[in-house]
Amino acid sequence: MTLGSDDEQQRTSAPDILCLTHLRWNWVFQRPQHLMTRAAQGRRVFVIEEPVRSGTEMALEMTTPAANVWVVVPRIPEHIEGETLQEAQSTLIDLLLRQQDISEYTLWYYTPMAFPFTRHLSPISIVYDCMDQLSAFAGAPPELNALEAELLTRCDLVLTGGHSLYEVKRDRHHNVHAFPSAVDVDHFATARTWLSEPEDQRGIPAPRIGYYGVIDERLDLPLIAGLARSRPDWHIILVGPVIKVDPSVLPQAANIHYLGPKRYEELPTYVAGWDVAVMPFARNEATRFISPTKTPEYLAAGKPVVSTSIHDVVRSYGESGMVRIADTVDAFVSAVEHSMRDDPAARIMRIDEHLKDQSWDHTWSRIEALMAESTARAALR
Repeated sequence: MTLGSDDEQQRTSAPDILCLTHLRWNWVFQRPQHLMTRAAQGRRVFVIEEPVRSGTEMALEMTTPAANVWVVVPRIPEHIEGETLQEAQSTLIDLLLRQQDISEYTLWYYTPMAFPFTRHLSPISIVYDCMDQLSAFAGAPPELNALEAELLTRCDLVLTGGHSLYEVKRDRHHNVHAFPSAVDVDHFATARTWLSEPEDQRGIPAPRIGYYGVIDERLDLPLIAGLARSRPDWHIILVGPVIKVDPSVLPQAANIHYLGPKRYEELPTYVAGWDVAVMPFARNEATRFISPTKTPEYLAAGKPVVSTSIHDVVRSYGESGMVRIADTVDAFVSAVEHSMRDDPAARIMRIDEHLKDQSWDHTWSRIEALMAESTARAALR
């Protein structure tokens, strides 16, 4: 489990980051991956995932998916439960600190559920990057809200994944900052000139109405079904993993195509072949506070975008006319039809101006400055 030579570790004087996350690194490339890979340009980053229950012995499994990033998966036997499970996770965290010589570090939380087995640690600072209102998601643990309240009493810096989340967290901590979804413009802009079509999309006729992302309770399945029925000549492409919903309830039609999950590197090749990119989100508790990363990504790809009335999308993109907003089947069809008649050159000119300060590099630079300030204040306490 050792990391190798000092050269391989790329050690710097910057404190390490221990990132506690509920999301698997190799699942969907999103906010944690964008921020942690940038953090790793100046320090070691250990991304600690939720445990895998297997085997008869406790162990740490480590991989290096990116330079200076180590993904740590605790392996814990299935018979260990309850408080003993928390103790086992604490023991493995302590083992990680000893074996990797981690002494000065920041704890970075994506989930309050990691707090019980890390509250005994002594970091130089604590960051809570609240990218979602996890308590509103299907299957959320009942203790999540109480643990978040405890975490907020301990952390030095709170980040939110959008303005709606900021509004509900800003009165719960003295140092809260909104960082809505950013974008790697250069990566997605390749979709504007991409010539090679992915094999599984190549045979789907146009016009193509596309979505990529997690397919779960946040999608408005009746809206998707109604869109397919209303325009049988349109082809709806859904790219992404299906979770927390029974695949049997997903709308099925000759013009609906489920292409499964794709790597982040592949996404521009799919978007390139779409006529309109869509975000057909349901309006429910699970979507009330979301700020979809795909909004600026679709725009950077040069595509017209239609979304349901997600609050952060309306405020950041709908009111300025960057994204068309529609909630009913008829309104959504109309918005897609208008989008197909857009002047691409004029749209892309507006997009580039709008996104010029929304890069992940710029976002990380601002966050790193806030971390330095909060760490300095914590040292004075």
